[in-house]
Amino acid sequence: MNQNDPLHILRSALAALAGWLRRSNLESTLIGGVAASLRGKPRLTNDVDILVIDADIDDLLATSSKFGFSRRIPDAADFAHASRVLLLRFDDGNVDLDVSLGGLPFEIEAVRRSDVVRFGGLELRVAQPEDLIIMKAVAGRPRDVSDIESLIEANPTLDVDRIRRWTRELASMLDRPEIHEDLERLLSRRRR
Repeated sequence: MNQNDPLHILRSALAALAGWLRRSNLESTLIGGVAASLRGKPRLTNDVDILVIDADIDDLLATSSKFGFSRRIPDAADFAHASRVLLLRFDDGNVDLDVSLGGLPFEIEAVRRSDVVRFGGLELRVAQPEDLIIMKAVAGRPRDVSDIESLIEANPTLDVDRIRRWTRELASMLDRPEIHEDLERLLSRRRR
């Protein structure tokens, strides 16, 4: 495989990430485009998203650098404290890494429900399809809608009650009822 190949670069970033997470003993799971590709229809993505719980931002910054990750912005720690997302980059290949700092009951449950998926010789903890759908429904971008459709198609035995319950709860918490309404439209297509 060519070292400039996007899949090789992504695999290198995931290998470094897996090593860092294993060494740090962090409770975490892959989310985002990589996870949606592993649980649904494969698609190319140039970034990696993970969800961690019970993580200290300063510890994350200190340990991540040992595995080839650096800050994407100078005030990464301040930004993470304000937004609950730590912006890093895997330097060997320039792959962006978004580390979501979870603490909501749904996020804790999503991490604990995740399981191992094998990819390119790696073992990666990946969020369940239902939890990815919930997260992508909240994000609601066009790419997320496409990923939801792919996840629904690839996983015919989804726990739709779980998806509805958490989406309704998160939509209410965010005062954005359209999150649940938009997801219901996507789920109704599944039944046709």
